Amino acid sequence: MSRAIFNLSNAAAEARRFGGEEVPLDMDAGVFEYQTTDAQGRAVSLDKLDPQALASIRRRVGLARRFPIGIVLAIAPFNFPLNLVLHKVAPALAVGNSVVLKPAPQTPLTSQLLQQLFRDAGLPEGALEVCHCPVPLAEAMVRDDRFAMVSFTGSAKVGWHIKSIAGQKKVALELGGNGAVIVAEDADLEFAAARCVRGGVVYGGQYCIGVQRILVQRAVQQRFTELLVQKVSACKVGNPMEEGIDVGPVIDEGSAIRIQSWVDEAVAQGARVLCGGTRDKTVVQPTVLTDTRAGMKVEDEEIFGPVLTLNTYDEFDDAVKRCADSKYGLQGGLFTQDLRRAFRAIEDWEVGGLMVNDVPIYRIDNMPFGGWKASGTGREGTRYAMEDMSDIRHLVINYA
Repeated sequence: MSRAIFNLSNAAAEARRFGGEEVPLDMDAGVFEYQTTDAQGRAVSLDKLDPQALASIRRRVGLARRFPIGIVLAIAPFNFPLNLVLHKVAPALAVGNSVVLKPAPQTPLTSQLLQQLFRDAGLPEGALEVCHCPVPLAEAMVRDDRFAMVSFTGSAKVGWHIKSIAGQKKVALELGGNGAVIVAEDADLEFAAARCVRGGVVYGGQYCIGVQRILVQRAVQQRFTELLVQKVSACKVGNPMEEGIDVGPVIDEGSAIRIQSWVDEAVAQGARVLCGGTRDKTVVQPTVLTDTRAGMKVEDEEIFGPVLTLNTYDEFDDAVKRCADSKYGLQGGLFTQDLRRAFRAIEDWEVGGLMVNDVPIYRIDNMPFGGWKASGTGREGTRYAMEDMSDIRHLVINYA
């Protein structure tokens, strides 16, 4: 709830200063001379003018003003049914667009309550409409030219399908990832392990920027493995509405069965289970796998469950290369005391965000958020989304 309130208040603050900017038009004398004529339309040689005449013909001002683009179709996921909805609705309304919101079918009520709150607060009728509908109708809306933009958060498969059928409208995609973390030999291992566990199992691992792949330097591998397994094994599993529970169920049993099948498949291909590895109906036990490799679903795809893979590396550059060798590029994590490594890593690791001495789940709602490669296109975060949901008209006035 606190993040939702922040999203709304931050969008309101940005709206007060999000109008555009003056563009200087006299920065290049050669170009200015080429564009300048006298009253008869003849070219003017600036070097022949006295200072007063020169000053008078430089009287042009450019104003780049931002305007709303139109109706935004917002398609939101189930895992954060309030905050991820507001990541689309708040910036769209802040720049003057209206919104048609399609919430996830698993979480329909939050959006209805939000719409009612907006009405009670005085939002004009029709500025925010909530549409619960089946996939064919959603696809029809994506294709509909009356929408100026589609903003989607969800799986990569669905997101890129949406882009392929959206036509000429703007499309913003916040898709999945298989978040990787590098733990260097100089890291605070206790802290790194604690954050990796939090990043891997929070919300049942149903987090697009959750920790999935961990690479630890060989010199500290034994100690870090002990800490990680100890902390994962200590997680309390059960009803998340109860105090002290760390890991609850995933969204439905079909998802739990899929997660378990990926773990079982990895084990059949040579991976080892260090802890967990089982499920009970919709509850997947927090799991740590090792000896995983490229080609396994638990390495290549987004597992979207409380499953971590743990492997070792010798050279830092090799670790960065392995993390970057993924079709996804949402966010990554790096634990080290050497900031040179951070600057080196961001040059070669194609991710939307790299968290140094933290894990990929770190997100403040006003920061630019989005991915490279299969993880999406465009950026969320209040001001960055407002830029995507508006466009520029440039006004040039000659007042000479």
